[in-house]
Amino acid sequence: MEIIEQLLRDIPLPRMVKIRQNFYAPELADTASAVRQAIRDADVLSRISAGDRVAIAVGSRGVADIPILTRETVRAVKSVGGQPFIVPAMGSHGGATAEGQIDVLAQLGVTEEAVEAPIVSCMDVVEVGRLPNGLPVYTDKNAYEADKVIVINRIKPHTSFRGPVESGLMKMITIGLGKQKGAEAAHAYSFKYMAEHVLEMAKITLSKVPIIFGLGTLENAYDRPAKVVAVPAERIEAEEPALLLEAKSLMPKILFSPIDVLIVDEIGKDISGDGMDPNITGRYATPYASGGPEVSRIVVLGLTEKTHGNANGIGMADMTTRALFNEIAWEKGYANALTSTVTSVVKVPMVLETEEMAVKAAIKTCNAFDLASARVVRIKNTLDIKEIWISESLLAEAKEREDVEILTGPRELELQRETV
Repeated sequence: MEIIEQLLRDIPLPRMVKIRQNFYAPELADTASAVRQAIRDADVLSRISAGDRVAIAVGSRGVADIPILTRETVRAVKSVGGQPFIVPAMGSHGGATAEGQIDVLAQLGVTEEAVEAPIVSCMDVVEVGRLPNGLPVYTDKNAYEADKVIVINRIKPHTSFRGPVESGLMKMITIGLGKQKGAEAAHAYSFKYMAEHVLEMAKITLSKVPIIFGLGTLENAYDRPAKVVAVPAERIEAEEPALLLEAKSLMPKILFSPIDVLIVDEIGKDISGDGMDPNITGRYATPYASGGPEVSRIVVLGLTEKTHGNANGIGMADMTTRALFNEIAWEKGYANALTSTVTSVVKVPMVLETEEMAVKAAIKTCNAFDLASARVVRIKNTLDIKEIWISESLLAEAKEREDVEILTGPRELELQRETV
């Protein structure tokens, strides 16, 4: 690596300034009471008869207050004599095993003790129909055999496609409840057709599975619950598009563009299905989604502890470190890529021996006219962009914005210089 060190030795590192980005961010005062009110307003509990076995589908995303959302739904079902149980609804996540999916729920705080209901996990599915193009539609066997089904999910923009519905209740019905086989079928023809397939597959499932309502949440720019709605099953298709537009209006963003170098301290499946949310980085794995800042180079420095080596999304970076590379559990990211058919997310970027070398490599190759004045932004992860670091070259621009607070003066960029 001596030649690499020589090439990067004189690349300047910018001084950085910590700032606070301020977003419009309504937040629920009490998530539990909001769930209870949403269920009352939708008048959906009358659809449950005493003794009904009610499957409550819970996914793998880090939905804010998901244990509370689940627990309150369980209590609502019990209040009318239903017998609730939890069904992991997360496609191929958790290693596509029943035990792995229970473990994913546990990591999210959804345990039998916390939500006051048993968790019934299996990967068995029932084919409930086919699209005109021949793609099968699957649903979880335990949900199919239940008397009633409820789905819970956050409604938000997807990371790989655009459509009237993206991540939300319809996708949970299609891919979440579809388990590994359902996820594989939905992704078979690529994300180019995902918007169409999610809708059409969900409609088939809704006609064959006793789903009574979906509990949807919208989150604010700081990933806290801003709204909870209970949508009767027959209204999900009509109401979810407006909820998606509202969710998009609440999304945070990096308030600077273009960016020469974006430094991301950590990525992980607990942060985003893509490791780092493309809606924040502007770097997408497919051509079927767009938005976010214009970024020339992305450096990823580490993996979150909760991702357990799953580096899905690392392929969207340009540079990373030897330490991160050595942590990767390849089979986990590969399982996601084989199911989604998107392989770019698990490709390996340029691997440098230290964080300093990785950042210098990004600066050297960013094609800024003056490398000493490169526009550099550093974030912890794409879920945490309230307080971020910007290079001194962006300071004048930051001072002109009413939605930005300057928290510190310029400081040296702190990076690990030793090989781990």
